Amino acid sequence: MTRIPSTSRPLSLKRRHLLAGAAAGAALLTLPGMIGRARADGPIKVAAIYTVPVEQQWVSRIHKAANAAVERGDIEYVFSENTSNNDYERVMREYAEAGHDLIIGEVFGVEDAARQVARDYPETAFLMGSSFMPKDDAPNFAVFDNYIQDASYLSGIIAGAMTKNNNIGMVGGFPIPEVNRLMHAFMAGVKETAPDAKFQVAFIGSWFDPPKAKETAFAQIDGGADILYAERFGVSDAAKEKGVLAIGNVIDTQSDYPDTVAASALWHFEPTLDHAIAMVKAGSFKAENYGVYSFMKEDGCSLAPLGTFEGKVQEEAMKLVAEREAAIRAGTFEVAINDEEPKSN
Repeated sequence: MTRIPSTSRPLSLKRRHLLAGAAAGAALLTLPGMIGRARADGPIKVAAIYTVPVEQQWVSRIHKAANAAVERGDIEYVFSENTSNNDYERVMREYAEAGHDLIIGEVFGVEDAARQVARDYPETAFLMGSSFMPKDDAPNFAVFDNYIQDASYLSGIIAGAMTKNNNIGMVGGFPIPEVNRLMHAFMAGVKETAPDAKFQVAFIGSWFDPPKAKETAFAQIDGGADILYAERFGVSDAAKEKGVLAIGNVIDTQSDYPDTVAASALWHFEPTLDHAIAMVKAGSFKAENYGVYSFMKEDGCSLAPLGTFEGKVQEEAMKLVAEREAAIRAGTFEVAINDEEPKSN
């Protein structure tokens, strides 16, 4: 794994040509909608471009999965973090010019530019976090998202069982589909055990601004919230300071907040990345919606262990959690996906 500053310029921008003899026995695939060189052995070259630090919860899960693939010997991995939207296209092009087989990242603010890069480098596989679906004009541009609504719903059941005020605060980054759907799923879970619950919903307009998230959470606590949905860093800090509970999102921070974080919905990026690696190695990568690999039935998400809150949640609520999880994994219960902006009530 190599960390590359986003401001670096490691390569001159000259178009890379297809190399028929890039690997022994490898053949360029020309099947419609499929790109790459079939290869049986050896790691593929993967580059990642992140607009935030790798410590940020959403990106940290991608980074974790990539490092796991490195340890298995499946990939070679370099990445750039804190890449501004204005610089994103340049970094994408430089990684493509460097001959990376697979480029991953998140292009929520640079959709058009990123898809144009993919069209300019049809021999490179791109797997990008996106609010939009794949398109025929970029057959090498697949998309993913953290569809962890299943785990968010289960964490909501626990939150509803633990609230005393029936007042839940929710602090998100931006009201975009990948945030909205998790909030709605959490709210649906809360309603299972606290049907009269009210929600305070706020967005801070940033993916990484813990102080602003913390201040927003303080305001919700002042408004009566006794449980906070911590979609952003900073919310659990506010909950800890004020002695209320928090529900985590994407990562497990229970060990950092043992008296505060009662439950967390975890995202596991490994199924998403592993599928992409397999497709690139087989020469079968194509534009697909990889979002399904975040579903619980694909092991793309889970409810974190309760840690210090084990045994502190009502037994009836935990029984419902177990029943719903079993049904979700069996495909007999489906958590609704609602991408509309949630509102306070």
